[in-house]
Amino acid sequence: MTGTHPATPTGSLRKVIVASLVGTSLEWYDFFLYSTAAAVVFNKLFFPNVSPVTGTLLAFTTAAVGFVARPLGGIIFGHLGDRRGRKQVLVMTLLLMGIATVLIGALPTYASIGVAAPLLLAVLRFIQGLGLGGEWGGAVLMTLEHGSARRRGLNSSWAQVGVPMGNLLAAGALGVLGAVMSEDTFLSWGWRLPFFLSGLLVLAGLWIRLTVAESPLFTEVERAGAKVKMPLVEVLRRHPRQLLVAMAARIGTDVAFYTFTVYSLVFITGTVGRERSVGLTAVLVGSAFQLVLIPSFGALSDRFGRRPVYAAGAVAAGAWSFAFFPLLSTGSTVVIVLAVVVALLTHAAMYGPQAAFIAELFSTELRYSGASMGYQLAGVLGGGIAPIVAISLVDAFGTAYAVSVYVLAMVVLTLVALAVAPETSERSLRQHPDVGVVTSR
Repeated sequence: MTGTHPATPTGSLRKVIVASLVGTSLEWYDFFLYSTAAAVVFNKLFFPNVSPVTGTLLAFTTAAVGFVARPLGGIIFGHLGDRRGRKQVLVMTLLLMGIATVLIGALPTYASIGVAAPLLLAVLRFIQGLGLGGEWGGAVLMTLEHGSARRRGLNSSWAQVGVPMGNLLAAGALGVLGAVMSEDTFLSWGWRLPFFLSGLLVLAGLWIRLTVAESPLFTEVERAGAKVKMPLVEVLRRHPRQLLVAMAARIGTDVAFYTFTVYSLVFITGTVGRERSVGLTAVLVGSAFQLVLIPSFGALSDRFGRRPVYAAGAVAAGAWSFAFFPLLSTGSTVVIVLAVVVALLTHAAMYGPQAAFIAELFSTELRYSGASMGYQLAGVLGGGIAPIVAISLVDAFGTAYAVSVYVLAMVVLTLVALAVAPETSERSLRQHPDVGVVTSR
């Protein structure tokens, strides 16, 4: 027994990859659009009656609500994905995210409806989180379960490329509008346009997703009558170790990413005193590099293994975090861009193999629930609070050095998880993770 499954035709696999990439790009565009707006817009429009630092903290707190919702989305849609299929769930999550994002664009500000504005903002962010919580697992599994066993790292990494693509689109949309509009016009109504654009993009994404085939491995499970009634319960009973490994491995990746992107915008504008466009440009350039870097590191993990590539990225991210803020503090646009590009390179080395690594920890009938929960729970403890923790640390200690220590501590946790985890690249997707490794090559 090799544990291989019939190869999906190349043309069909490409269609699956495109569907996953486009869908995740749109979902992350919506999610990052909110996070970016929280750093430069929402603090002024929804929390105007507090100090700038407090307003930014409150804006990021509403952003964190989305991270809190993501595990719930992972539970709900992970259950549906293991019970009803990957494809159907991916259509649902894209619709949910798109509707919530368009409604954010139409939301009255504090000046119009008072305290109801930030409350409604938090509710819509929660709905965004639900959609994203179910999105990642399905997008990864569709590419992982359709493709060749020898290219699982590369194939599943394309779903990860949706993150920088979405970040690129979000930062680009706000950056262009900020450049062509005056500050007053942008704050008055210009910031709403990227949120409305999401509605049109979602329609395109839905059309693509509705045309792809269901995962062949899920189809096999369905035909064999091997579906589990309560997937999450079974994950907790059968795979608690794998769930903890997935969470710990992801936390450092998430903290590093949101520190290098979202919090850096606050640091560049608030502490360094440079204009918003400098930080947005740096994130744009870094995200553009990640479009190539993430699949490259995913492919390297097929050749050298998930853990070595992942660990190299974690070590590099921890080390670079101590150079990152001094470089930003120079105020030089070129140096700031270089600092962010290198930071996102270290993140790509972790993020490229991450999708395959986490998904390969779980058996097919539980893979959607297990992978989603491991990934999304870590999001709450990682990226969800990273900007808030960073702002609080600088406020308490008066130096960004404390933020670097925080990033280092989190990537050490990731390294510990990788040290105790098995190498998953040789594992059969049909083999129960607790039984042992059966080669799939």
